[in-house]
Amino acid sequence: MSMRRRRRRLGEKPKATVDMTSLIDLTFLLLVTFIVTLPALEQSVHILLPTGKADRATDEKKRNLTVTIDKDSQIFVGETLTVKSDLKAAIESAVKENPDVNVLIRGDIRVDYGDVYDIVKIAKDCNVKSLGLVSDAK
Repeated sequence: MSMRRRRRRLGEKPKATVDMTSLIDLTFLLLVTFIVTLPALEQSVHILLPTGKADRATDEKKRNLTVTIDKDSQIFVGETLTVKSDLKAAIESAVKENPDVNVLIRGDIRVDYGDVYDIVKIAKDCNVKSLGLVSDAK
């Protein structure tokens, strides 16, 4: 008697199996590939700042206070030249006048990143609720 007839007679059904070895090997291969390449991808991202595009604010009730830093690291509040020590007082007076004031920081692309960060820190110390970095829309 053949095996097929013997199984039918004993009530056994044929068993279907899938060999998982190759699938497990492929899974580990992909996992190792992603682990090795992910740090390289994160470090090779090249960006250009401060160009970008954003929607303009449509809320007319809020007043904007613009702080500008030119290429020589001179600070302007609106169009008035000021120094870092006087900047805090200017922002605090704007916040007292209007607690919902938007502080917009416009920094020249050639300015040191630390100078822009110092202005952001001063604005946060003055409890500014809304702070934005202005970029050139393209």
